Amino acid sequence: MILPKIRDPRFITLRRGGTLTDADHCLLALWAATCAEHVLHHFEAVQPTDLRPRRAIEQIRAWTLGESKMMETRAAGGSAMAAARPLSGAARHAAFAAGQAACVAHVAAHELGAAAYAIKAAQAAATESERDQAGHEECKWQRTQLPNEIRELVLDDQSLRNEICWSVFVC
Repeated sequence: MILPKIRDPRFITLRRGGTLTDADHCLLALWAATCAEHVLHHFEAVQPTDLRPRRAIEQIRAWTLGESKMMETRAAGGSAMAAARPLSGAARHAAFAAGQAACVAHVAAHELGAAAYAIKAAQAAATESERDQAGHEECKWQRTQLPNEIRELVLDDQSLRNEICWSVFVC
């Protein structure tokens, strides 16, 4: 479970009664796509002919440009997560990261799911003695990718939801 029981109004769009602008919603989606894409090679190394996670990332990027509908993008996210289910380790987490990224179109708070699963993919790909360091490095890298406009929002969200996201946001 990566979503809080009570939704944070900062991740609900203005038209739905929250405070999130469409521009910031798109920035969250693009950041989530970047996080997922960074670890996608772990999935593609195991399942080179399964394009569902890559399509999910492409779909969320298209959504930010108005070239895809929310329902299509969310469905692509579900397909990426279906690709993850029979797998284990880094490949599984990478596909879940892609699925979570695509679902940002529907629920902006999935941005942290994409980032958390990407960190878990990096950890799973590392040797046991290097797992913590790999997670810290991935977390640091993700933070360098954060646009200034959403930086404070995401960092606060990481602080608030770190515990339900496997405590991966300690970097």
